[in-house]
Amino acid sequence: MTMHGVGRRAHKRVRCRDRLSPGACWTTMSAGLFALASSARAQAPATVNIAVDATAAGTPLERVWPYFGYDEINYTTVPEGKALLGTLVAANTAPVHVRSHFLLNTGDGIPALKWGSTNIYTDDADGNPVYSWTLTDGIMDTLTGAGAFPFVEIAFMPQVLSAHPTPYRNTSTLALNSGCFYPPTDYTKWAGLIRAWATHANERYPSVESNWLWELWNEPDSAYWHGTFADYAKLYDYTESALHEMMPNAALGGPAVVNPGGTFLTQFLQHCATDANTITGKTGTRLDLVTFHAKGGVAINGDHVEMDLGNQLRLHRTGFNAVAAYSQFKQTPIYITEADPDGCAACPASTWPENAYRNSPAYGAYEITMMKHTLELEVEVGIKLGGLLTWAFTFPDTSYFSGYRALATNGISLPVLGAFKLLGRLAGPRLPLTSSGAHTLSDILVNGVRDLPEVDGMATLDGAAVQVLVWNYHDDIVTVDATPVHLSIKLPASFGASVRVSHLRVDDTHGDAYSVWVSQGMPASPSMDDVAALQQAMDPAPLVPDGILAVVPGGSASVDFDLPRFGVSLLTIQPAAGASDGGTGAVGGGCACGVARHGDGVTSVATLLGMAMLAFAMTVRRRRAQLNREEARLG
Repeated sequence: MTMHGVGRRAHKRVRCRDRLSPGACWTTMSAGLFALASSARAQAPATVNIAVDATAAGTPLERVWPYFGYDEINYTTVPEGKALLGTLVAANTAPVHVRSHFLLNTGDGIPALKWGSTNIYTDDADGNPVYSWTLTDGIMDTLTGAGAFPFVEIAFMPQVLSAHPTPYRNTSTLALNSGCFYPPTDYTKWAGLIRAWATHANERYPSVESNWLWELWNEPDSAYWHGTFADYAKLYDYTESALHEMMPNAALGGPAVVNPGGTFLTQFLQHCATDANTITGKTGTRLDLVTFHAKGGVAINGDHVEMDLGNQLRLHRTGFNAVAAYSQFKQTPIYITEADPDGCAACPASTWPENAYRNSPAYGAYEITMMKHTLELEVEVGIKLGGLLTWAFTFPDTSYFSGYRALATNGISLPVLGAFKLLGRLAGPRLPLTSSGAHTLSDILVNGVRDLPEVDGMATLDGAAVQVLVWNYHDDIVTVDATPVHLSIKLPASFGASVRVSHLRVDDTHGDAYSVWVSQGMPASPSMDDVAALQQAMDPAPLVPDGILAVVPGGSASVDFDLPRFGVSLLTIQPAAGASDGGTGAVGGGCACGVARHGDGVTSVATLLGMAMLAFAMTVRRRRAQLNREEARLG
């Protein structure tokens, strides 16, 4: 995990504790989510037309998204971690892989922020290796028991093997001066540890060779590695030899660099392609996958938070080009094992107010947009993309909605997790989809998403169900009017004369427990009733009840709905033969499934949004007044 995003812009970090009063701090954080003002309201957005062809053969869906990770490996086995792992597996139609730091660290296994340990390796009094699997078994048992597969980050250095064993633990939470970040004093003992661990894992867990992924170290081009490149290359050769001696089919790679444009990645590729192997002396070292990291960058721009999708994609392109330059590895799977909007998961919004975006739907919309365009980059550069790993999990024993980069807080799913739940439902061949609101990849690479928003989507045909995922993304987190969307789907004749449409949504008023918590007055210790309300609000919610839609001559159906900024919708269209209309009534050529009819007893989405924003504004005013009184009292 990087401590700061690698970006084209120098981020001016506003630390609330140091430079802003409590009231100003809270206002700044709130501005990042709901915008203090925006001239964008002056002009209503134009309707975006999206067309899906469900009669086409389709192409294989590359599900590059079910990859997650976190620093604190011991969070895996705490109740919040176990529950979240189960949620992630249940939310995805593809296998989930999980990566974390500190697998090989010496210590007692007590969870701590940006630290972890398993005590897997020590020496006895005579200097002989002693292996302990108790803590690693607990971690891997939890992962595999939940139905996930480990993305094994082979790191960091056990204390007795470290070339600089003391101090062994970082001197502060965000420091990277631990003895665990040094090369080994004995590469043979290191290789012995890898052999022993691989043998044990292969005996204990099924299909390790075919389903687990393996990666050496984390960001060795940063303070996570207090050695030279030559030291890392030597470590990789010893690791590769030991792992494949025990498991010849295991997929191992690296180097998980923080900067894909630096020399470390190209040196590593060159080493694996043409340099002499440290063990065999022969040319080259086996490389099954290539990994690097990329962080977009988040900053406060005036009165709002500004994200930087363009920078993230440029970093992806840089890494892809570096790999593509080596013919030996152009079709070696690439995994971006940390692909995030910003660089520090453990930096809360209370200190870094720009990180307040993490509680909002903007985080999820960013992730989905980034993944779709990275798939386009894969085609453009001609490489093979394996996966995009989201470095976010949960932070037990921290306050509610504290702005860590997380998927859940105190057991409450954040909107980003809701977006992943919608994305994770996609299955079957990917269908052709066009959108008048889509941006070209080339445009985003140059300009980001700073003018018009991107309203785009992906569609699949899963058996007899068409799934259409639609999102509204912009780099600037400001309040604007929702974008009208007209969705037209060309359907196979087998769907018949009518279809059933369901519409799930994540936005400010659907699947957003944070907004509910704000409306509750932001309680530090929510009551049981408060928690129940948060739980009820945290999952993707139906925009309206399911509806029946007529298929017009020619075999198409259309749906109209409004999509707020950063909203994510999943529409599922299935044959309606023999199904009741669930009380919504049959629909002609329009859409009763996207907008409630007047007089039908259902409150319109626009009305709900207005009521929610009014309630939020009142809460903001009360909170600001309270903080102002507190500041006056403190002088």
